[in-house]
Amino acid sequence: MEADLHVHTVASGHAYSTLQEVAREAKKKGLKLLAITEHGPAMLGGACSIYFSNMRIIPRRVEGVEIIRGVEANILEDGALDLSERVLNRLEFVLAGFHSECIKPRDSVEENTRILIKALENPHVDVISHPGNPRYQIDPEQFVRATKRLGKVVEINNSSFRVRKGSYDNCLEIARWAVRLGVMITINSDCHISYDVGEWQLAGEIIKEARVPEELILNAKVQRVKDYLQKRRRRLEEYAKRRSK
Repeated sequence: MEADLHVHTVASGHAYSTLQEVAREAKKKGLKLLAITEHGPAMLGGACSIYFSNMRIIPRRVEGVEIIRGVEANILEDGALDLSERVLNRLEFVLAGFHSECIKPRDSVEENTRILIKALENPHVDVISHPGNPRYQIDPEQFVRATKRLGKVVEINNSSFRVRKGSYDNCLEIARWAVRLGVMITINSDCHISYDVGEWQLAGEIIKEARVPEELILNAKVQRVKDYLQKRRRRLEEYAKRRSK
């Protein structure tokens, strides 16, 4: 893997390393690119809107590692996000996820799935973070089909197997549907301390068992990530044109 696309620093409030510390560790492990994706403001201790608006001051390279400016936004009621479109327009990569501090699990798989897909339909959102979370049971097939329809990416989150017990089977089913439908996967650390950046051994077990081909792994190659980001820019340009009519 050449990139880690889900990384937190002290700005997330419950993480323990600075940007420089994470980048330094990433360089040691041979990573070439990081997406810095702090928690949005609805999370207790999360970064405020002005933090994300000001990410443009972060150098393009830190400790020799290329930096992508992003967010892990919180999904709110009916699939809304906790950052305005004005702020999202300034970012380059957007994760969005369910967090219990921000939205409670619904009683039905159908309702959890509906809200998740509604968030995914936001043109700024690229990835649903840790979609295999067993607290928010979803329909894997519907979720992956929506991801394919929208040209987005599926995440297999390495931290889930430590902090979201019961995620394995859900993630495996999601990965299998991604293989069936040819949907890109990103294997992310979701690190909250520098030592965990670029760690994906647990997620790797899912990749092996689901027989995910290398060409479907977005962050295996930096150029693959950049190609996706170029498509993303075109998607948002088209969206802006439609809005202006």
